[in-house]
Amino acid sequence: MVTLFSNKGLILKEIPIVLKNELPRRGNENVPLYRETRIGVVVPAFNEELLIGETLSGIPDFVANIYVVNDCSTDRTREIVDYYASQDKSVVPIHHETNMGVGAAIVSGYRRALEDGMQIVAVMAGDNQMDPAFLHHLLDPIINGRCDYTMGNRLINPLFRKSMSPWRFSGNVILTLLTKIASGYWQMVDPQNGYTAISGRALERVDLDNVYPRYGYCNDLLVSLNILGFRIMNVPHPARYGLEKSKIRYHTYILRVSKLLIKDFLRRLEMKYVVLSFHPLVFFFFLGVGLTVLGFVGGLYALYFRFIQDQPIFVPAISSFILFALGTQCLLFAMLFDMQQEKEDSGWY
Repeated sequence: MVTLFSNKGLILKEIPIVLKNELPRRGNENVPLYRETRIGVVVPAFNEELLIGETLSGIPDFVANIYVVNDCSTDRTREIVDYYASQDKSVVPIHHETNMGVGAAIVSGYRRALEDGMQIVAVMAGDNQMDPAFLHHLLDPIINGRCDYTMGNRLINPLFRKSMSPWRFSGNVILTLLTKIASGYWQMVDPQNGYTAISGRALERVDLDNVYPRYGYCNDLLVSLNILGFRIMNVPHPARYGLEKSKIRYHTYILRVSKLLIKDFLRRLEMKYVVLSFHPLVFFFFLGVGLTVLGFVGGLYALYFRFIQDQPIFVPAISSFILFALGTQCLLFAMLFDMQQEKEDSGWY
């Protein structure tokens, strides 16, 4: 390639690869520590040859191990990752021989981090979209014992989301609402944000075999954490978009994740409020859905009864309205009870 460019008279510029600086402060095992805690970072990467180097060089020196999971990239990502690993012993390359999806890539990193005894494991995308300067903000609440899972929040501040496109923002708002209902974390915002950190004890208890393997893994993981009773926290940080190109096809992504969230919602109700404990909000949810649907269908029938059969509409319309109102009220009560459950202390704290 260099010869071809030179023959065409094009100007070449060599840019040196920047490696991490050596950390002067280390633990007893000569491992970098942050506030006496061993930190691992999982970096999923698929065809990120342009940005993976910049991502790795920007990760703070206090990180003990960086698990770079190359999800069967077809470009030079593998070559670049292996070079960094040869120069920096904290970089641990993991290569998938088949493309398994971003969720599966992160799970591979999680497993290796648990094997290596990482106490907190963060996730940073390989496209340099997540500013490493904010990493310690994700770690501090976990180290302080306030929660076991932190996630970035780009939506809380208009200045933070100013570089986010309107289409991307709208889709994020819709999925945030659906994820609140499915996961039971009603105070959570921006669940699509992959900039996260999780404690080792939470990772040990999550069923990693059943985490959704592709985009949507973050929503699925939240449901599992809620069932187990772990607290989460949002950490505000600005969105950062540059040379990366989103691999998400939003016209299919929102539909696919919505189906996943319906399945997860039913799983959460079964496990949290029937199997592991009991709460009458289960009946309110199902009664609310049933009455609301019945009232809506009844309203359509009332319109048919009036305009097609030319019959009085008062009785069927009022009956449908009452059913719909009762169903809506049951759903609101169910959500209120679910919000109260979120505020109660669990056995982990």
